[in-house]
Amino acid sequence: MIKSMMEVYAYRSMLWSMILSDLRTRYKGSVLGFLWTFMNPLLMLLVYMLVFSTVMRIRIPNYAVYLFIGLLAWNVFANSVQSASSVIVRQASMVKKIYFPRAILPLAVVGGSVMNYLFSLAILIPLLLMFGYYPSLSWLLLVVILFIETLFTAGVALLVSSVNVYFRDVEHVLSIFMMMWFYITPVVYPITMVPHRMGQLFKLNPMTALIYSFQSIFYYEQPIHWKLFVYAIVVSCLVFVIGWQVFQRLSRRFAEEV
Repeated sequence: MIKSMMEVYAYRSMLWSMILSDLRTRYKGSVLGFLWTFMNPLLMLLVYMLVFSTVMRIRIPNYAVYLFIGLLAWNVFANSVQSASSVIVRQASMVKKIYFPRAILPLAVVGGSVMNYLFSLAILIPLLLMFGYYPSLSWLLLVVILFIETLFTAGVALLVSSVNVYFRDVEHVLSIFMMMWFYITPVVYPITMVPHRMGQLFKLNPMTALIYSFQSIFYYEQPIHWKLFVYAIVVSCLVFVIGWQVFQRLSRRFAEEV
């Protein structure tokens, strides 16, 4: 595993180039172009606010802030996994013609989503300031939380992208699975709304710990729940190792299968 990771590191310039290429081509040809990086989360925020604050009547203070924090963090994971699921198939010509560490393809997708999150902070931070949430020392933990989410996301992305080469149904089933995962993660509702008897079950979801950590430092303005966060670290490391190992094993026949 260390050897294959060092090989990816040796191709880091290619990885960075593919991340930038993904960002440049994502909205190529559209009228608004790069502005969609900011428009997408804003439009999603408006839709969910309309549904959950007006129709379902979720009443929590500054719901727009709460919702936006969760949506941005969730999108890093969801967009990465869904896009990475078919990345090997989409890049079939590259996989067949030239040699490079195949893991670069899903990792570049994850890197692009993380970059999008960083750009979205240009909207989130002014929104926080507008509602009276001011910078504190806990904000410094953003780097750590985002790194752990990236690790978890990369592990899942590596896993689904490699399996999808052999079982093309994965990318179609994944959209349904991700929708289910979204609703068992406290993004549009606070964890306190979950019935007590189901609370522990919800906390087994590693995305619960990660999303709650983002909410803690930005919305609740309190230290992160360390017990939950340590659980997220352990699961993220485990998922990354499994995803990497499965990817390396299955990647040997990518050129034949795509």
